[in-house]
Amino acid sequence: MMGLDEVRKNREIISVIDWDMTPEEAVTLYLEWGNSWSHGKNLIRSKNDISHYFVVNTWEDPPKIFFIRRNSEEAVELATIDMPDELRDHFLESVGGIKGVYAISDEIKEWLEKELYAH
Repeated sequence: MMGLDEVRKNREIISVIDWDMTPEEAVTLYLEWGNSWSHGKNLIRSKNDISHYFVVNTWEDPPKIFFIRRNSEEAVELATIDMPDELRDHFLESVGGIKGVYAISDEIKEWLEKELYAH
């Protein structure tokens, strides 16, 4: 599995990140095909339709950012990224410390963009 440095170096992957994809939207698009039209989303037509996106997994201690590649057949964790302590603490506070898999916050998105594009 990749880390932040490997993702940063892979310009092909960086160019296809869907910064707006959430775990809930991914389920709707890829696992509930018949439901996608009702949410105003693009329809997934085959396993060749793929999204790359980030989530925060708070089931682990400490919580981590995962970079996911999803199609209709599977979700693959491509990278695991550690967050700075302050960022992690802000995120945990924002979700009330409840364990789960969440969309990235605006603060995490800004940090990731800085880390991925500034180098």
